[in-house]
Amino acid sequence: MTVYMRAGALAKKPVVTLSGEDLGQVKDLVFDPATGSIRCFTLAGRGLLAGPLHRALLWEKVHALGTDAVMVRSESTLEENDTAARSAAKEPGGGKVLGLSVMTRGGTRLGTVTDAVVAMGKAPVVAGYEIETAEHRRILVPVTGPVTVSGERVLVPDATAQCSAGDLGGFGAAVESLRDRLRADRQEGE
Repeated sequence: MTVYMRAGALAKKPVVTLSGEDLGQVKDLVFDPATGSIRCFTLAGRGLLAGPLHRALLWEKVHALGTDAVMVRSESTLEENDTAARSAAKEPGGGKVLGLSVMTRGGTRLGTVTDAVVAMGKAPVVAGYEIETAEHRRILVPVTGPVTVSGERVLVPDATAQCSAGDLGGFGAAVESLRDRLRADRQEGE
């Protein structure tokens, strides 16, 4: 069973070593927009007045992602700077997704991205987005397969408009529904 988590819930999680040393907290989640694969976290200091640390934690160097903290073996697992995060932002479709418009390939505007939904596991991926609709409702829409992300919008298959959930508890069913619809559309087109 896949566990889903809002990316916003990962922000501010402390990053600690196995020996208990506090290294900072998660600031942002950086992912590949085409595949949804999590690349790295950017980090911030801990505390009210702490700012960005300008360091990155590559996903492959995370020892464990728990409900209360991100665990790493030692401080040496952190990148000396945040180049990994900055280079991802310069790639086509890179940058921030919060605030982008979500549209179907057929031209229907679904809403505006307010958060990302991450499928947790050994290789976590962005599995969908929380969006705010024109009616000011927040819903979760799944994404599957390659998704087009530009600096202005996220472009999703038309079937996405019929597959949404009101909360994380129903999100898995929305993902399966979208996969089924896309599979049926492919078979119909053959």
